[in-house]
Amino acid sequence: MELLQLSAAQGPEECALAVAKALAYLVRQARAAGIGVDVLESEDGGRPGTFRSVLVSLDGDGAQAMAAAWEGSIQWTCPSPYRPGHPRKNWFIGVLRCEPPAASLASEIRFETTRSSGPGGQHVNKTESAVRATHVATGITVKVQTERSQHANKRIATLLIAHRLACRDAALHAAQRAQRRQFHHQVERGGPRRVFKGDAFVPVKAG
Repeated sequence: MELLQLSAAQGPEECALAVAKALAYLVRQARAAGIGVDVLESEDGGRPGTFRSVLVSLDGDGAQAMAAAWEGSIQWTCPSPYRPGHPRKNWFIGVLRCEPPAASLASEIRFETTRSSGPGGQHVNKTESAVRATHVATGITVKVQTERSQHANKRIATLLIAHRLACRDAALHAAQRAQRRQFHHQVERGGPRRVFKGDAFVPVKAG
């Protein structure tokens, strides 16, 4: 199973529309190839029918090749449907292929099974196929009921937790980078207590 995240990032609403269009195309392509496709998570855009971000699972023979073929940036060339006369005609979105979880991750997760709720037919409601997974160390929790098989839902839940852990780490690193930039800015403006010069690291000013 492969996870792909389609994202408009910080782009305008045209990019959110491009995500929706790319998603629809991806779904059609996957189904035509006999690859299972499910939307696991989504963040709506500011206009109906658009998405800021979508997380999709691909499963079956050819899923890995398809995910690899979609990974990267996508350019959509089209006059803006929202701003007539706008000079920009190229819109870009990103497709991130999520890394597979570490083999040890499943041992760090507590799984609970429950009955599925909502649409899905009588069969899905009669079996305890839904899975609630909690990453014990961080408390990250997901519930998955997209598949009728409990095993398949556990696999998707593990992938989702791996994805959220990766996003959490990325956000932490981004915050650390911002702190380093701020610290650098403060040092430049605050006046150094010590100054060194040259390859020999010769001090020319001591605090």
